[in-house]
Amino acid sequence: MNIAARLDQLGLTLPPSPAPAAHYLPWRAAKKTIYLAGQTPKEGSVLKYQGQIGRDLTVAQGYDAATLCAMRLLSALQDAVGDLDRVERVVKVTVFVNTASDFTQHAQVANGASDLLCALFGDAGQHARSAVGASALPGNAAVEIEMIAQRV
Repeated sequence: MNIAARLDQLGLTLPPSPAPAAHYLPWRAAKKTIYLAGQTPKEGSVLKYQGQIGRDLTVAQGYDAATLCAMRLLSALQDAVGDLDRVERVVKVTVFVNTASDFTQHAQVANGASDLLCALFGDAGQHARSAVGASALPGNAAVEIEMIAQRV
C-alpha cells in the first residue's frame, strides 16, 4: 500500500503536524497501538469550521470539517509511525459533533473522516466508530475527532 500515492491521486496534501494547544501530546504509542489526541478542523492555526451543525453550518460543511480533522490526524499519525505505509489498521474513530439540540445526522458528518480513511487505507481503514453530539466544543469548533491506530 502506498499512501503517499493515494493522497496524490485524491489531490490531497497532508498539513504540517498539529502542535498541541495545551498540556498534552498529539499522540502516544503503547506498543503497536497509537492513540491520537482530538483534532479540530484547523488550517494551520485557524479554525476553519466554527459553530453548530444544523444551526450555523450544513451537514455538507460538517462532512468537510470532519475530513479536515482526519487530515490533521493523519499528519500526527505520520509523525508517530514515520511513514503512513507502516499503519497496519485504523482501529477506532470517535467523532464529536457540535450540534443544535434537534440534530440527528451525526453519522453523515462523521463520514467525512471515515470516507477519507477508507479511501486511503482500503480494508485497513475500516474502523469502529462513535459519532457523538455535543452542545459545544473547544473554540466553538464544529467537529473534533480522535483516533486509535495500529502500526506494523
